[in-house]
Amino acid sequence: MNQVKCPHCGKEFTIDEASYLDIVSQIKNKEFQLEVHEKLEQKRLQNEKDILIEKAKLESDYKERIALKNQELNNLKQQLKSTDNITKLEVTSAKIKFNEELSTKEKQILELQSKLAIASKEKELEIKTAVTNKEIQLKELTNQIELEKKQREIEKSSLKDTYKEQLRIKDETIAFYKDFKAKQSTKMIGESLEIHCENEFNRIRSTAFPNAIFGKDNDIKSGSKGDYIYREYDEYDNEIISIMFEMKNQNDKTATKKKNEHFFKELDKDRIEKKCEYAVLVSLLETDSELYNDGIVDVSYLYPKMFVVRPQFFIPIISLLRNAGLSALKYKQEVALMKQQNTDITTFEEDLKTFKDAFSKNYDLASRKFKTAIEEIDKTITHLQKTKNALLSSETNLRLANNKAENLTVKKLVRKNPTMKAKFGALEDK
Repeated sequence: MNQVKCPHCGKEFTIDEASYLDIVSQIKNKEFQLEVHEKLEQKRLQNEKDILIEKAKLESDYKERIALKNQELNNLKQQLKSTDNITKLEVTSAKIKFNEELSTKEKQILELQSKLAIASKEKELEIKTAVTNKEIQLKELTNQIELEKKQREIEKSSLKDTYKEQLRIKDETIAFYKDFKAKQSTKMIGESLEIHCENEFNRIRSTAFPNAIFGKDNDIKSGSKGDYIYREYDEYDNEIISIMFEMKNQNDKTATKKKNEHFFKELDKDRIEKKCEYAVLVSLLETDSELYNDGIVDVSYLYPKMFVVRPQFFIPIISLLRNAGLSALKYKQEVALMKQQNTDITTFEEDLKTFKDAFSKNYDLASRKFKTAIEEIDKTITHLQKTKNALLSSETNLRLANNKAENLTVKKLVRKNPTMKAKFGALEDK
């Protein structure tokens, strides 16, 4: 609503927005028309002034030329009077030439006046065209404003209807859970929330989560356990995501009201012990809390990777975290591949080092054995050389002995033995 003051009586009165906009539009249109009329009038007066100025300029020029011609004529007359050689024919020619020039100037003045008149009409036409275009644009803008106003009204009405419907569904949900809890015992309240979540998951399990493992946490080796564990793996047995769930409900008639934060520490402990990546508390506690009633609440500022949701967001939180896990899996696979490549390189380097060490040991052993064999060969060669020298020495002795044997005769043998000499002599005689 807007306050408007009457300029005549000074009285103030209230009008709605539509009437106010209509009055403003009328004032703007009237002011615009007055402004256009004033601009047209100013342009017309300016054109008249321009024509008068140009006309005055031409007349002044014309008068100057007349004065010059008169002066020339007077000069001619003076020359005619002072000189007898100037004939009347030259005077007449000069007058004709002067009249021709005068006629040409007059024609130029008429043409200029005509051009000014045409230019003035063109300017008026341009102004009228601009005014018409402005009026069309103003009309289009007005229509557009009206259309946008109607659209806003429609959107406003639609939002109101949507909010009413959401509020109705929310109220019905709250009423359902209140009535549902009122009919159950304290133990049944907690179990019913677990059953509700399990049923919601199993309803779409085969289509949305075909490769997922979802079931109760029955491992109490560590002394505590959560309610449910969700795990999912890819075809290479790489974990995509794992979630530790805790379901908490409370009877409205219970004297001691617990808060969601009372269960965060134990839930985080269960997540760590069961090696889950995320922890989610599905809670109907603190039913009047605007924080928890708005949807998925991230409490990772208290405990890492922890969320609190209402039962209606049980499936959405799984989908969100699962999609995030699938995106992260690509990077995990790339990191694993890089680690594998680094491992292969490390293994290759270790194998190469082992081979080099073994080769070095074998080479050292073979080198030492080769050296020993060379030494033994050298010793054998020395021994063979000694044997060779001994054999060579024996050959010399045998040759000398052979020579001696060849030179040996019976005579030489019995020369100093008279007995043997006599016997051999007797044999020769026979």
